Amino acid sequence: MSTNQEWFERALRVIPGGVDSPVRSFRSVGGTPYTVVSGEGAYVTDVEGRRYIDYVQSYGASLLGHAHPAVVARLRDAAASGTTFGAPTPGEVLLAEMMTDRVAGLEQVRLVSSGTEAVMSAVRLARGATGRDKVLKFDGCYHGHSDALLVAGGSGVAQLGLPGSAGVTEGAVADTLVAPYNVVPRLDESVAAVLVEPVAANMNLVAPREGFLARLREECDRVGALLIFDEVITGFRLDYAGAEAYFGVRADLYCFGKVIGGGLPVGAFGGSRDVLSALAPAGPVYQAGTLSGNPLATAAGAEVLSRVTQRDYAELSERVGRFAAAMAEAVGSAGLVARTPVEGPLMGLYLSREGFEEPRDFEEARRLCDNGLYRAFFHAMLDQGVALAPGAYEILFVSFAHSDEDLSRTVEAAGVAAGRVARTATS
Repeated sequence: MSTNQEWFERALRVIPGGVDSPVRSFRSVGGTPYTVVSGEGAYVTDVEGRRYIDYVQSYGASLLGHAHPAVVARLRDAAASGTTFGAPTPGEVLLAEMMTDRVAGLEQVRLVSSGTEAVMSAVRLARGATGRDKVLKFDGCYHGHSDALLVAGGSGVAQLGLPGSAGVTEGAVADTLVAPYNVVPRLDESVAAVLVEPVAANMNLVAPREGFLARLREECDRVGALLIFDEVITGFRLDYAGAEAYFGVRADLYCFGKVIGGGLPVGAFGGSRDVLSALAPAGPVYQAGTLSGNPLATAAGAEVLSRVTQRDYAELSERVGRFAAAMAEAVGSAGLVARTPVEGPLMGLYLSREGFEEPRDFEEARRLCDNGLYRAFFHAMLDQGVALAPGAYEILFVSFAHSDEDLSRTVEAAGVAAGRVARTATS
């Protein structure tokens, strides 16, 4: 039997850092990454045959869990007809119709191949549609790895302790403004767009304050800027119709990924017909992609969206709320302090030795994420067969495949893990 260590060493020889996305390297938690060979429902199995209850779920993409039989069957049918054509297909139309039917402010959608590409394209469109240069983002929000948006990013950028990235020039970020999350900035007429995660889910979980998104909408309207919701995580994960329905605030542009691909690489951005009319071939803003609207991704995404109802989301949110409360209690009973903020079915996890309030911005979140407790807790959970994201800035993703037994086992494991960490911290 091969080992995780052997596979990682092989990867290091041919892949920079041994991984194709930095957070997978375990750099922020230490140790050797486990190499996954299969997934089923709420579980993944590594090359050593170890099975884990998985709360990574491809960072939220696997809404129904891994290898859902209906999704697999749909993919087999789609693959048998061809995997890519570089031409229009019925599947992209059907997926776009499903998305626009759900989100009131979404009249048209352009499909792309990743969340990064979706946000990058939406920003370009906003600049082209308004004739303005400046874009404002919020500290700690991660919007993919395009040059202009890497400044003050969360997720893997924060976990590696980077302020941005080498190779990103001053010119590339000269038109990017940064403000604290949950603070409505004062804009002027040089701002093309405000880009925001409706729920900040790349600095662990920071929920928007009451009225924050609504006042952001008002401020954009005051100066004629476009409001862009980055829903790569929240889109069809937070709610049946995304953040617009959940918070009652309409954006001008929306960016999607993860869930809409059903486990395959995909992204999308869209908004009103008026704004989208500036996009080529109808308008002057160019964007293109050979694999955009890929028939496998659109088939899988449509299958996933067709299988979840508004009631399903409500029930999942209730289950996650109970799970989060039980996790916090188990950790607290074992000698640490935990906060497990929840928005819909999205859940965060902060650990401390002392009492604290839930963070409201990146600075408050960073102090907790960088206190060193998550690293030990992560490995203690992994030892018990529970896989959390290998970094304190990520959130937990509970899929529809996680059973009550899975959640109960996880709560028990959290108590054991917290006890280990607490004893080590005080010894």
